[in-house]
Amino acid sequence: MNSMDRGILRPHQAVISILQKLLDLCVIGVSMEVVLTANAARWDYSAVIATLFSLVIFYLLSDFGQLYTSWRGERTRDELRKVGGIWAVSFAGVAVTDYLSPEITLLNGAGQLQWFCLVLIGFYGYRILLRSILHTLRRRGFNTRSVAIAGAGSLGQRLAKNIASAPWMGLELAGFYDDKRFDPVSLSKGGVKLPISGNLEALVDRARAGELDRIYIALPMRSEERIKCLVEQLSDTTASVYIIPDVFVFNLLHARAQNIAGIPTISIFDSPMVGAGALVKRLEDVILSTLILCLIAVPMLVISAAIKFTSPGPVFFRQKRYGIDGRSIEVWKFRSMRVMENGAKVTQATRNDSRITPVGAFLRRTSLDELPQFINVLLGDMSIVGPRPHAIAHNEEYRGQISSYMLRHKVKPGITGWAQVNGWRGETDTLEKMQKRVEFDLAYINNWSLWWDLKIVFLTLFKGFVHQNAY
Repeated sequence: MNSMDRGILRPHQAVISILQKLLDLCVIGVSMEVVLTANAARWDYSAVIATLFSLVIFYLLSDFGQLYTSWRGERTRDELRKVGGIWAVSFAGVAVTDYLSPEITLLNGAGQLQWFCLVLIGFYGYRILLRSILHTLRRRGFNTRSVAIAGAGSLGQRLAKNIASAPWMGLELAGFYDDKRFDPVSLSKGGVKLPISGNLEALVDRARAGELDRIYIALPMRSEERIKCLVEQLSDTTASVYIIPDVFVFNLLHARAQNIAGIPTISIFDSPMVGAGALVKRLEDVILSTLILCLIAVPMLVISAAIKFTSPGPVFFRQKRYGIDGRSIEVWKFRSMRVMENGAKVTQATRNDSRITPVGAFLRRTSLDELPQFINVLLGDMSIVGPRPHAIAHNEEYRGQISSYMLRHKVKPGITGWAQVNGWRGETDTLEKMQKRVEFDLAYINNWSLWWDLKIVFLTLFKGFVHQNAY
């Protein structure tokens, strides 16, 4: 059996996609049946309408979000994140309709939560099982694709190393094809070397013979004429052809593909807070900030009184900072100093700073001066988790010294963040300290997820409030 015969799912791809759609819809309906039975309830008008409404929303969002395309080259967590986000939005639509329509009463609060969780478990469970089966088959040589790489430069080598290190994708490397390089390429230190199987003409001949499933063109941007010629020749084959954009010369931040009236584009710098992600982030902020403000209302009153009666001046200090996309916002804090600098020059607080009041010193050590920022979160200017906002004067100072510094503002600033729970907080008296803070901030933006936010919140409870750098 050759590699072309091992594509056991390929002839049935359309049928499999339809079956997966039906399975998802069955998960939603069966989960409603289970919850109704567990709550000693029956199918009635409200349950039928709610289920049908959720099915329609889920189907439309899944189609729009391309949930049922091939996930061969993607990590399982990416698929789970997408289906979870789509279901969350679908469920939110049903919950809002239930709240606004008095004639529809969908279970009780506990029943709705059970339905949401049960559907999510169903979606995640069968996808993880299916992925595990496919990964096992591919490692054993089934359901594979034969692939060749046009271009043995750094971009092609990076692609080959990714393919070789992930056998679960079922992509069998047939070799490099290049007009300018002839020696084999090492895929790892002291490891297997992949030969240069021929020039680009040989690649076209092999593709025309039907020996290749996929061809990845990984030539540099400057090779425009070579790429155009190769693409034209490969149009006379049945191989799937992919162009790998030579964008890795840039420091990418949440890059994604997009169509503008039919013209494909690739974002180099983008925010993860779009679509379902933006809705999940906002719901997280509203729910957490509301709960926390209810819990800290009394302590905030006590702190306000302590500030008012121990030093002259207002209780709150409002300073201009950069928000998302660099828009100006006013960040609230409890006043901890005798001065309130908010101009073109702002001097950072240092250890034993004479400007800090006695009460302010305690507030800064314990980070209690940050509590009013939960109001900023509720108003939508900030998030619970995100890069800490710096004074505008500091932004203008560091943006010219640190590469990609302003990319921190592709998301809302946060009360706590990945940099803070890793110890990069407080005074940045050296450029290296600020560089490390920016490095952690960009890592957070690139890998954002709801679960990571919750992890940061959890870590903040233990090492985010009191720290040796907090003064």
